[in-house]
Amino acid sequence: MQAGIAALFLGYVLSQFYRAFLAVLTPVLITDLGLSAADLAAASGWWFLAFAAMQIPIGSGLDRWGPRYTSAVLMAIGAGGALLFSQATGAFQIKLAMALIGVGCAPVLMASYFIFARSFSPALFGTLAAVTIGVGSLGNVAASLPLAAAVDAFGWRETVMGLALVTGATAIAILALVRDPPRLAAAKGGSLLDLLRLPAIWPILAMMTVCYMPIAGIRGLWVGPYFSDVHGAGQAQIGQVGLWIGLAMAAGNFAYGPLDRWFGSRKWVIFTGNAVTLACIAALWGFAASPPAVATSLLVAAGFFGASFPMVIAHGRALIPQHLMGRGVTLLNLFGIAPIGLAQIATGRIHAATPATASSAPYEAVFLFFAVATAIGLALYLFSQDRTD
Repeated sequence: MQAGIAALFLGYVLSQFYRAFLAVLTPVLITDLGLSAADLAAASGWWFLAFAAMQIPIGSGLDRWGPRYTSAVLMAIGAGGALLFSQATGAFQIKLAMALIGVGCAPVLMASYFIFARSFSPALFGTLAAVTIGVGSLGNVAASLPLAAAVDAFGWRETVMGLALVTGATAIAILALVRDPPRLAAAKGGSLLDLLRLPAIWPILAMMTVCYMPIAGIRGLWVGPYFSDVHGAGQAQIGQVGLWIGLAMAAGNFAYGPLDRWFGSRKWVIFTGNAVTLACIAALWGFAASPPAVATSLLVAAGFFGASFPMVIAHGRALIPQHLMGRGVTLLNLFGIAPIGLAQIATGRIHAATPATASSAPYEAVFLFFAVATAIGLALYLFSQDRTD
């Protein structure tokens, strides 16, 4: 089982990498392919939307066929998407490639969570979930300064082609090493509607919608054009900022892991962390033109405190019947990922429509969007029932 989980962890490292690597590739893609910030925002959005669209069928697949085949087949599709990206000549090919990569990355985290929920003590789920994302965050770190160095050394096409090979090898490793948990007799019963009929899950879905959106959107794309346009940063400097944010997100994921057991609450740990994230994003809106060190510090803090995703999953998982576990965790993931894709497309349009009265003005509008969305999600989450295992 350990070898299979390690293979899924590697798949999740790639998932974290791919959702963040456009920020570093922004300058070279704009130069080589003539893409705009709106094109890149849409491409990032396609990744998240494709990822999200797969969650419901993946949930059914986990319950019916298990994590092994579900993850390996889709990861192979992701390898094809990375290969297409490496050969792209225009905006549509980049968007399509990102969508295919999103399909490939879609199952690996939920496959891990499915195995944890079915094979380990419920009290350990939050910690295991956080460790998974913490390890996966190494992909976020790799999609910063290391990626910038690889692009400088080998070129962006060659670098992405190498990533396609790694992704394909990961699909083979998952197929060879993952072992499915024993099937439950009731695994074919129930439906998504049974989950949606649970009133207690709706405030958690509201929190899922916003707990990852701001930092994923900013780290995944906007940190690149923001530091380039407002602070005159180059690819290497953007990579350095991305590295610090990625490290903060990784540290935050590990830090959240045991907090529900330490404080005897999931709700208030989640609420407090996201309230701090809201304060950081609001400060970015108010001080977008401040020195780079200030902006970097606020983004690093937002990355650390905005790492509550696994804790929110754990909160929701505690409400899900065992025979619906695959559908349940993927429903939570759907609400965590789909809004990011929609937000990337929306913020791309907001950025393009905002008059550049100052270089920071379009980015102030982007930060305001994320701040307002987070505030709404926090308000709705106040109606949730606290739940620990």
